Amino acid sequence: MMATALAVAFIVFSCSSKLKEAEKLDLGSAPRQVINDMFAVESENGRTTMRVEAPLMQRFETDTLDRETFPEGFYVYGYNEEGLLETTIFSDNAEHRVKKHRRTENEEMWVATGNVVIQNVIKQETMETDTLYWDRSAGEIYTDSYVRMYSDDGFMQGFGMRSDDRARNAEIQRPFNSFGVVVQDSTRVVVDSANFIGPFPKK
Repeated sequence: MMATALAVAFIVFSCSSKLKEAEKLDLGSAPRQVINDMFAVESENGRTTMRVEAPLMQRFETDTLDRETFPEGFYVYGYNEEGLLETTIFSDNAEHRVKKHRRTENEEMWVATGNVVIQNVIKQETMETDTLYWDRSAGEIYTDSYVRMYSDDGFMQGFGMRSDDRARNAEIQRPFNSFGVVVQDSTRVVVDSANFIGPFPKK
């Protein structure tokens, strides 16, 4: 009888200890999903509008926030209405955040950090910064950080940038020490090489 009581007490103590250890676990800190060599294509009416690539994607979930992190690099390719590659965005790191609301629409935001390079392939414009926000619901990309922009018209730099998410109308908010090209060679031919090698060019 004594042995049985001791055995029951041991089982109760053992289960209690495991429950306490389980309570210490923070499930929000562990990824719910991990994808290597992620490749995703978004289309509309049979037309490719965007593709996203990343060496590693980690998905985290909580009751109020879903996060997808891309710690090894992030690549976005945007296509225009004619199906041509128009915009590329590269960054060292990125994060996709979706805040959950029960009574209102969820908030969605993308944040790219590190070395961030935005190119409008068709307009031959390149922007560089260290932080970029992409509000998909508003169709806008922006930053308050230092920005450099190179184009055929010259060089601009400053703090803060706002543009549509195709980088068609990028504008630096507080420019300084910029310069423009006054005279250009009218015989020069610009070749959009990105759109001569297929819809999904290799990085």
